[in-house]
Amino acid sequence: MEPTVAGIDDATVERFRRDGVVHLEGAFADWVDTLRAGVERNMQSPGPYTKEYEPEGSRGYFFGDYCNWARIPEYRDFMFRSHAAELAARLIGSRTARFFHEHVLVKEPRTESRTPWHHDLPYYCIDGTQCVSLWTPLDPVPRAVSLELVVGSHRWGKSFMPRKFIGVDYRRDGEALDAMPDIDGHRDDYEIASFDMAPGDAIAFHFLTVHGAPGNASPSARRRAFVHRWVGDDARFKVRPGEVSPPFPEVHERLGDGDPLDDPEFPLVWQADG
Repeated sequence: MEPTVAGIDDATVERFRRDGVVHLEGAFADWVDTLRAGVERNMQSPGPYTKEYEPEGSRGYFFGDYCNWARIPEYRDFMFRSHAAELAARLIGSRTARFFHEHVLVKEPRTESRTPWHHDLPYYCIDGTQCVSLWTPLDPVPRAVSLELVVGSHRWGKSFMPRKFIGVDYRRDGEALDAMPDIDGHRDDYEIASFDMAPGDAIAFHFLTVHGAPGNASPSARRRAFVHRWVGDDARFKVRPGEVSPPFPEVHERLGDGDPLDDPEFPLVWQADG
């Protein structure tokens, strides 16, 4: 698995920066088996931030977990040996790529819960413009159950109130945040992108791109997604009032507002000078 940035040409970079979202076919196809093994290890040994979102009594199961890379060898292998960091740096126009965190989202068959419309940056204890999430499915994902993203929403100049996937807003007293518009009620007003995806594809999207996802109504097909999040040169630590996710309590003891993300929790994985 030699590090390459196959498929990331100037037109792809321009589309990512204009639209806030781009579909990268086959970007991590060589890593699907490794990541599947890591997700199974993760589900058998959940971390402290594990969430189970599906209501009690449901026929399905919606599992989420994050910040386990230090204890899941398959995740570490992918982070440091794949070309993900270089690919991320190319998309965001950065001379460096620092790993922010990974997020595993598994919707088993007959899972009804949808992922609500949201964008990610207001959840986080960071700020900056050079940022990208790479949503990588580990199963075939038809468009009907795939991630949906509002094209160009990263350029709205809005910061929306973060919402838990169970439908409850975060506690954010004193921070000026907008209410998420009713996208489902006015879908014709937005350009919404979604894709038929193969295992190892990726959707790259900006931390301010509004997105959500339907449930998984399939009677038999799993929908496992490994999301890896990267930041670049301009990323800084941000102290927000109230809850953040991930919480990173130890980092809050080490970094102050506006500090560079020079912390072992956020390893520098790639830089242009090698």
